[in-house]
Amino acid sequence: MPLCLGNFSRMLSVLHLGMNNLQGSIPLTFSKDNSLEYLNLNGNELEGKIPPSIINCTMLKVLDLGNNKIEDIFPYFLETLPELQILVLKSNKLQGFVKGSTAYNSFSKLCIFDISNNNFNGPLPTGYFNKLEAMMVSDQNMIYMNASRGSAIPYRRYFNSISYVYSIEMTWKGVEIEFTKIRSTIRVLDLSNNNFTGGISKVIGKLKALQQLNLSHNSLTGHIQSSFENLTNLESLDLSSNLLTGGIPTQLGGLTFLAILNLSHNQLEGPIPSGEQFNTFDASSFEGNLGLCGSQVLKKCYGDEAPSLPPSSFDEGDDSTLFGEGFGWKAVTMGYGCGFVFGVAMGYVVLRTKKPSWFFRMVEDKWNLQSKKTKKNAGRYGA
Repeated sequence: MPLCLGNFSRMLSVLHLGMNNLQGSIPLTFSKDNSLEYLNLNGNELEGKIPPSIINCTMLKVLDLGNNKIEDIFPYFLETLPELQILVLKSNKLQGFVKGSTAYNSFSKLCIFDISNNNFNGPLPTGYFNKLEAMMVSDQNMIYMNASRGSAIPYRRYFNSISYVYSIEMTWKGVEIEFTKIRSTIRVLDLSNNNFTGGISKVIGKLKALQQLNLSHNSLTGHIQSSFENLTNLESLDLSSNLLTGGIPTQLGGLTFLAILNLSHNQLEGPIPSGEQFNTFDASSFEGNLGLCGSQVLKKCYGDEAPSLPPSSFDEGDDSTLFGEGFGWKAVTMGYGCGFVFGVAMGYVVLRTKKPSWFFRMVEDKWNLQSKKTKKNAGRYGA
């Protein structure tokens, strides 16, 4: 790559050198007060570091350095680019922590943030999640991102002006696709295939305009946050090949635009929610989680059938422990039966003999005893 390339004309707004066989390093010097809006060096064999002088490109909206051999740490200085909307650093040899925001308005206009397939480690850059303002609000304009001189009309001549519509190569719903036009509504966050550790912060729920979120192939732990329910525009969610535990939040079923869900190869457990959007996903979305159950993985859940009683500690046929030691339901039933028969028989005898002497003698003795007690108590209390 010519080292003088950074000293380009102030009239240059688009520089697309992607998909070539350029070697060496990126020019160290980018001239000040330039008008560059689109810089694409994707798909070359560039090495070395990302030059800090790129911050002189204050009008830069798209920076694509993906698919090269750049060896560096995360370029924090790019936060200061006030117009940056697309940042692609994927498939390089970048490493170290991505600590998060170091500037006031860090990446506030960023719509596509792709740092996948590198060697980044440490916790997820939660600090950036709080700053990605463009991913928090949907764009309703439905236009194509473009660089222009004197006009915002995409890719057509209008008087003496020309607009160049941006293009980008990106993994979309698991497939590598070249977008020859990029809608202003698109919102993508891809941190996959790194070595990020720790949990997924509930702050992720602030990025309500996200359409694609890929955190797969890391070493993330903890639970899937219920705050994912706030990502109502999400079309693709990939959390596969991590170390996530716990259950699958039922709130994910309310994401009606969700067409791709991949939770495979984690340590999730419990029933897979049914109904709503979950009915559209097959076994591949959940495979590799031995603790999951449900119709999607052809494994019946414990709650789907009547729970079996715990094993008895007594021999079959021995019901003594149900009513107390040595007094089971069989004995109680026999006692009630015998008592009923005896009572009926005694009633029959009384009615047949009219006045059995032994019965009346027992009743009179009981009555006389009770009368004596009543008179004695009345005399004691003066009643």
